[in-house]
Formats: sequence, C-alpha cells, structure tokens
Amino acid sequence: MASLIILALALFAGAASATELRIVGGETTSVNEYPSIAQVDFLGTASGIWSQSCGANILTSRYVLSAAQCFSGIFYDPKNRRIRAGTSYRNTGGQLAYVQYAFNHPSYGQNDMDADITVVLLKEPFVYNPNIQQVTIVPQGYEIPANVSSVLVGWGATQIGGLQSTELQAAVVRTIPRDECLEIYKNLTLARNVTENMICTQSFDDDTRDACQGDFGGPVYFSDILVGILSWGQGCGDYPTVSTAVSSYTDWIVSVAV
Repeated sequence: MASLIILALALFAGAASATELRIVGGETTSVNEYPSIAQVDFLGTASGIWSQSCGANILTSRYVLSAAQCFSGIFYDPKNRRIRAGTSYRNTGGQLAYVQYAFNHPSYGQNDMDADITVVLLKEPFVYNPNIQQVTIVPQGYEIPANVSSVLVGWGATQIGGLQSTELQAAVVRTIPRDECLEIYKNLTLARNVTENMICTQSFDDDTRDACQGDFGGPVYFSDILVGILSWGQGCGDYPTVSTAVSSYTDWIVSVAV
C-alpha cells in the first residue's frame, strides 16, 4: 500500500499540462487516460436495476476509495453496491466486483460533509490491465496550492438536472483558496462549512467546467496524483466544487487498505 504514496514532493512542482475538457457540457475522454477511475453501481431497491451513481478510485486490486455519502444512509446495504472498472462507458463493459464492506471514515457525519471519504473492500479482486491500474495518492498533510490546474473526471450529468454521460468526461479547473470558497458558501442557500479537510475548484474563466450529479466519489487529480474525492457543491458550474482533501486522510487510508 505504501507504493501508492509519492513521498517526493518535488514531483508536484512541475504539474503536467492537460487538455481542456469538461464534464458539464463537456467532451469525452478515455479510461485509458485515467485507468484508476471506477464506477459505483447502485441496485435500485424497487426496480432491481443496477445503475452507476458515484465514482471511485482503485487503491489496490481489492480496495477502492470513494465518498462516504455513496456508502451510507438508511437504505444502504453492501449487497446493493458494486464497482465497475476498466471501461469508458457508463453501465457497461469492464470488470465488476461486489462490495464486501465499506469503511466510512469515523468522523463522517459529525460535521456536515467533513470526512466524506470511504475505503471499500471488494469481495473479489480486479485483474490489472492497461485500463485498470492503481492510483497514486498524495502524502499526508500536503497542501495543494491555490490557482493551479487540476482535473475532475466522471460519468456525471453534463448539465444540472440533465442525464448522466454515457461516456467518461473530464474537466480542467483551478484550485481556489479555501477562505474564498468558504465566503462564497456562507452566503448561499446551501450554507455548508468549508473545512481544512476540503479542496475547492472552479473554472478558470466564465465557462462552466464542473462536476455534477453522479460524479461524487470520483477523482480530483493534480499532476496525475489523486488529491481529492469529489464531494459536494451547489449547482453545476455556477459555484465551486468542494472535494475531500485526500492528504487529510492518507495515513488513515493506508491503515485501512492493508
């Protein structure tokens, strides 16, 4: 598990440039470009139909990292979740693994959306191939600078209230200062607290590059390193996206996924 973590912070100094893509109203990318991303499928309790509803990130062949909100609630049951990896297409292709147990962070639910992170143990391992690879996660305590490029990836809706994308989408956005993000959300209807355990991202300009419904649990990459887990926001493209900062929980992740 320790191999998942890059301890040489110098690697962050020269973040690789990325093609400008979008999730909301965006363009298509490929799982070959992001082989550590996976889908979280929910089983409809009434319909009996499986459907992708969240994203996840491959830690090892038996563990994935996602948002705790995707593995909680009064109707949650491990048998109603499965993980699909190795495909660019929503609800089809790739490999499937069923959930054995989700280790939601013990602080989740104590302070609004703080600690919205979970380590999920799978019943059967994924078989690595070019489209299924483990992710590299950020070291404990590393603070992502403001105003640097990061990439959001997922199968979420391409506009608020719209249908989810059938193919994998990506968006290049910028990180914004936490205090700026906090001031924005203080004055909105949602009025959630932005804590030191969160990362905020927003478009570089007036365009709407953002995560949307169905993307939560998926990745925020900085220089190809997993730094955030998409968690919440108001609207799609109008206000900052708020993600769980992986670096606040790296030591905990390693202690669980062993």
